[in-house]
Amino acid sequence: MQKLVKSLIILIFLFILSVFFIGLNKDSNYNTANLINNELPDFKVPYLDNKDFFTKKSLKNNNFTLINFWASWCAPCRIEHSVLIKLSEEKNLRIVGVNFKDKKKQAKKFLDELGNPYYVSTKDTNGKQSVLFGIYGIPESILINKEHIVIKKFVGPLSVNDFNYIKDIIKK
Repeated sequence: MQKLVKSLIILIFLFILSVFFIGLNKDSNYNTANLINNELPDFKVPYLDNKDFFTKKSLKNNNFTLINFWASWCAPCRIEHSVLIKLSEEKNLRIVGVNFKDKKKQAKKFLDELGNPYYVSTKDTNGKQSVLFGIYGIPESILINKEHIVIKKFVGPLSVNDFNYIKDIIKK
């Protein structure tokens, strides 16, 4: 009987270990490697100012679009904001802002203080739509072309090097 109990304990331990191992190696929703060079998934996010929705079809006239996920409470978002302001001056690029898990009043105050680089401002109040883009923290940005193909994902605040990279891409 004691051998049977020991065998069961070992089998249960091996089962739990294998479940954890499989779980660690499984592709998750937050893995964005599969987004690069693929078409952006369909999405539907409400505008920051009204109840209408911004969708993938709304991007049809843009040569290049940078989708930037940000929040007023995010310190790194303040750091990257000057880069976004400079990028908003580029004629071949539109920037879509997705305000992430934030309050509308604070978001508007942030944009009033630092300037609004966004062609369109949207909101993802509970963070559910951002998962489609593989967003797991902010700031993050996704650069797409007019065919809605993801060119690059930027994790963390945009830097001067990122600014130069984006400028080089949109000039092609």
